[in-house]
Amino acid sequence: MPASISRAFKDISLSFTRHPVTNDVTVLKNEDAIKKSVTNLVRTNLSERFFNELIGSSTYTTLFELNNSYNSDDLREEIITLLRNFEPRIKLTNVYTESNPDSNGIFIQIEYDITGLPLPTQNIEFILQPSRV
Repeated sequence: MPASISRAFKDISLSFTRHPVTNDVTVLKNEDAIKKSVTNLVRTNLSERFFNELIGSSTYTTLFELNNSYNSDDLREEIITLLRNFEPRIKLTNVYTESNPDSNGIFIQIEYDITGLPLPTQNIEFILQPSRV
C-alpha cells in the first residue's frame, strides 16, 4: 500500500476580505481551511445549498426538539455521515454531542486527522444555540 502523499489545501475565505499586499481575496490554508469547511458543513441546514440539497444537517432543527440522549445520538450519526460524504480531506476519529436543556443548546466536539498532512489530531468545539430564545 503506498504511503499517503503530503498535500497542501487552500480555500478562499468566505469573509471576502482583501489581502493587503496582493489586493486579492484572502485564502485559508491547510488546517484552517479544513476547520472552516467542517464547521460550515455542520452549520449548514439541509436544502440550503444550491445544486446539492443533500449537503447539510438538521442541527438547528434539533435545537427545538425535546432534549434527550436519543436526539443527541441521532445528531452525532448525522454529523458523522455528513463529514464522511462531503469532506474527503479528513478522517474522523471522534464526534461527541451533548444537549444542554438549560441553555437550549447543543455542544459539539469533532476530532479528525487531516489526510496527507503530518499534523496532530485536530479538534473543533462549538455550541449551537438558536438565534431566538
